[in-house]
Amino acid sequence: MIKTIIFDFGDVFINLDKEGAMLNALELFELEELSEELIAINTLYEQGLISTAEFIEFYTQNFPKLSKKEIIEAWNYILCDFPPKRLDFIKQLAKDNKYNLILLSNTNELHINCIKENVPFYEEFKSAFNVFYLSHEINLRKPNTNIFEFVLKENNLKAEDCLFIDDTIENTQAAAKLGIHVWNNNPKIEDIIDLFTIKNNLF
Repeated sequence: MIKTIIFDFGDVFINLDKEGAMLNALELFELEELSEELIAINTLYEQGLISTAEFIEFYTQNFPKLSKKEIIEAWNYILCDFPPKRLDFIKQLAKDNKYNLILLSNTNELHINCIKENVPFYEEFKSAFNVFYLSHEINLRKPNTNIFEFVLKENNLKAEDCLFIDDTIENTQAAAKLGIHVWNNNPKIEDIIDLFTIKNNLF
C-alpha cells in the first residue's frame, strides 16, 4: 500500500514548454543543436555544481552578442503557467494527511527565482509537502539512481511503499529499478489532479 507520494514539479504541477524553449534557444544562439559542452554546463548548473554567476558568465563568454538579460530570459522561457487547481489538489492532499508528500525536482536557482516572482502561491505550494527537494540544493539529479536512494534513506522509506510521479520516462524507469511504484504521466492528456482515478489500483 502506498504511504509516500513523490512528485516531480515541472509538467506535473507547473506547465513547461520544452519544445518551444529548445527552438527559442537554438534560434537565439544560432545553433542547429545544443553541443555536448552546453548540455554538460546545463546539467552541472541544475545539479548545483556551478553557481548562477558562473553559469551566466559561461554563456556571455560563449555568446558575446547576447546580453545577460537575453540569456536569462531564454533559460526561463520553458516556464509556463501553474494552474491553481493543482495547488488546491496538493493542499487537500496535505490536509487529508493520508500520505507522506515529497517533491523531487530537477531544477535550478534561476528557474526557482522566476517561479517565486511569477507564482504568488509558491510558498503555499511548498508548505504542502513534508519534504521539498530541489536538485541544485541537494547536488543530485534525476535520472541518477543515487537521488532516489538519497530520498529513501533520508526519510527512512521502503521503495515498495512509495509512488513516484514524473513526466520523463528515464526518471520513472530509474525509480522503478529500485522497486518504487511509478506513474510516467503525459502532461498533454493527463493531469495530476486525476491521480486517484488514473492510478486507483495502487491506493
